[in-house]
Amino acid sequence: MTVDSKKKRYYRKNVDFFKFVEKLKLWPSRSGTLHGVKSMTIRGNTAEIITHCNETFQIFNSKNSRAARCLRNKLFFQACKTCKIPDWKLAKYSSTHVNQNYGSRL
Repeated sequence: MTVDSKKKRYYRKNVDFFKFVEKLKLWPSRSGTLHGVKSMTIRGNTAEIITHCNETFQIFNSKNSRAARCLRNKLFFQACKTCKIPDWKLAKYSSTHVNQNYGSRL
């Protein structure tokens, strides 16, 4: 499967944060490392994320959180070496734009 890195993808800014994380399958840790999401279990207003490197994160459904801002603005320092995120997925993520008024509602 080849992904055209020049194709722009647009998502709405104010969609449900859990749906956004499930669609991207990426999670930024506090240290700035981008992890791949293996599974996500939603329990009400919180969710538990298990990454490919078997780290567990408890997250809240907040559109204004640190992680939500990092995902929207693509703020990360490096990809996790243990998760082994493919280059095509990073290229697809870098070509994704989050817009207030235009894009998929997920």
